[in-house]
Amino acid sequence: MMNEKIYQILKTGETVAVEFKRCGGHIENDVYETVCSFSNRFGGDIFLGVTDKGIVEGVPENAAPEMIKNFVSVISNPTLFFPTLYLEPEVMKYKGKTIIHIKVPTGGDVYTFKKVIYDRVNDADVKVTATTQIAQIYIRKQEIYTERKVFPYLKKEDLRLDLLPRLRILAVNNAGGSHPWQDMSNEALFKSARLYMKDPVTGKSGFNLAAAMLLGKDETVQNVCPAYVTDAILRKVNLDRYDDRDFIQTNLIESYYRLFEFAKKHLPDKFYVEDLERKSLRNIIVREMIGNTLMHREFSSAYQAKFVIEDDRMYVENANRTKKDGLITPKNLEPYPKNPIIASFFRTIGFADQLGSGVRRMFKYTKLYSGDNPVFLEGDIFKIIVPLNESYSFDSLEPEKRESEPQNEPQSEPLNEPLKSVLETIRKNPYLSKEQIAAEIGKSRATITRALSKLQNAGMIQRIGADKNGYWKIKEKGLAEKNK
Repeated sequence: MMNEKIYQILKTGETVAVEFKRCGGHIENDVYETVCSFSNRFGGDIFLGVTDKGIVEGVPENAAPEMIKNFVSVISNPTLFFPTLYLEPEVMKYKGKTIIHIKVPTGGDVYTFKKVIYDRVNDADVKVTATTQIAQIYIRKQEIYTERKVFPYLKKEDLRLDLLPRLRILAVNNAGGSHPWQDMSNEALFKSARLYMKDPVTGKSGFNLAAAMLLGKDETVQNVCPAYVTDAILRKVNLDRYDDRDFIQTNLIESYYRLFEFAKKHLPDKFYVEDLERKSLRNIIVREMIGNTLMHREFSSAYQAKFVIEDDRMYVENANRTKKDGLITPKNLEPYPKNPIIASFFRTIGFADQLGSGVRRMFKYTKLYSGDNPVFLEGDIFKIIVPLNESYSFDSLEPEKRESEPQNEPQSEPLNEPLKSVLETIRKNPYLSKEQIAAEIGKSRATITRALSKLQNAGMIQRIGADKNGYWKIKEKGLAEKNK
């Protein structure tokens, strides 16, 4: 590993995939806990001889070979580490100090150290004991799509066949006037949409989970997926409970329409003219959010999906079989299908667009709708957060202040570093923790804490909610007064 690359890693600090361990002349148990958590998550890099703050102290050079020998002995001992691993630690020199680099790939199994499962959450190794959390790790490790599970005894009578005429019309309209479903029999349509298939493992044919979730009668949906629900909640006045609620446990097609009606009932509509066509910004954004949470969730999980509308934001969240952890932006987007059969069905009837295009559309139209960017959080629980600002209107901006898209509020003069960097980072993503802001900017946590305190005291930002689940709000009035 090149010194320049190590320098950048040290500067960024510990993350979900980087861990520093001081170590002396021997390896402590917490190193193996990190190996276990990395193997259960996305893999990562461990550096022995480095403090938590990224300071290289090194390990005794003459002790390094014995440390590596003991390390390999532990991870290959099934009574300590199971399943066993084969890793090759590398002794390196950095500015005259000896460090040991351990590259840990993500594994195909669920790993334990001393019979305990560890998972990686942000920059910490967490002991997993709850049954639901353990189940989520097993879901993450699956290489099959649960939507393909075949139910040999599921019959046409268990499905809402009355929905098919409407779905054929949607497919025809979405295709521009002609679609193969138009003239297909029901049986041919099921096979064409891959809702009826042969299980390559058992050899049995039948309707699969995708068919049951898309078209099933209510009792069918609850039989094949007992934990399935989408909880639509309005919480603006009664913050302890809710102002309105729709507890949805029907198939995905009907769920889509009910969630859309819930959104239309409680969200203001704002229009935007694009290519001489008048578009509803609310409908575009809601369509993407609802389509995503319905077609990309992990149906084998008991986690309850939600669609929540609050005073200054709305969000959807659902169980997810994740491939990585962290923020998704148009620049780092790496789309992959989580339920390809259901996603294809949604695209055919116009409930969704091509994979990946939704993120770009959300960033574009959310900025027009509320003046700020959405947040996509990838993890075991997937979350889309859209800021709300009923008073914001793109059309009300002065013509010289808008071209094709609205711009951020200008500042009359630049703020001093690191205050400016912290403020801009919060503006891009108000849901970052102090540690995540520090990693983003490349400063220590203590520096970020001081900067946040100064910004709060100056009335420029406000913390909304608890440290763990809250977010930062930029107070434009305070910012303007500061810049006078």
